[in-house]
Amino acid sequence: MTLQLINPRSLPAPSGYTHVVVATGSNMVFNAGQEPEDADGNLVGPGDLAAQARQVFTNLGHALAAAGAHPRQVAKITIYVVQHQPEYLPVIEQARVALFGEHRPADTFLGVQTLSRPEYLIEIDAIAVIDG
Repeated sequence: MTLQLINPRSLPAPSGYTHVVVATGSNMVFNAGQEPEDADGNLVGPGDLAAQARQVFTNLGHALAAAGAHPRQVAKITIYVVQHQPEYLPVIEQARVALFGEHRPADTFLGVQTLSRPEYLIEIDAIAVIDG
């Protein structure tokens, strides 16, 4: 599996993601949106975006591992945040770096009105490319 990360000079330089990812490999792994729940289905961090962000990235790591994938094989993530505010970005980035380190997959960041449960503040899904 190879990921070629490209940030064209004709686009603004991103700080926490990559504009274009070219992925080669034989299997794609699609992860459902990971929610801020522990293994028993209990909400983690009610009302606490930082705690929920840590949990969703932790859950994403577990989901990737179940498919035999590593975070560095993720080509794309989508981050959904309820009532997004600019000051949320550093909080989310800290949780993101805990999983991905220096790897910066392409991403889409969406502010949404609500998620599947009103207590959820954040949800993340991902696409990884792995060798078969």
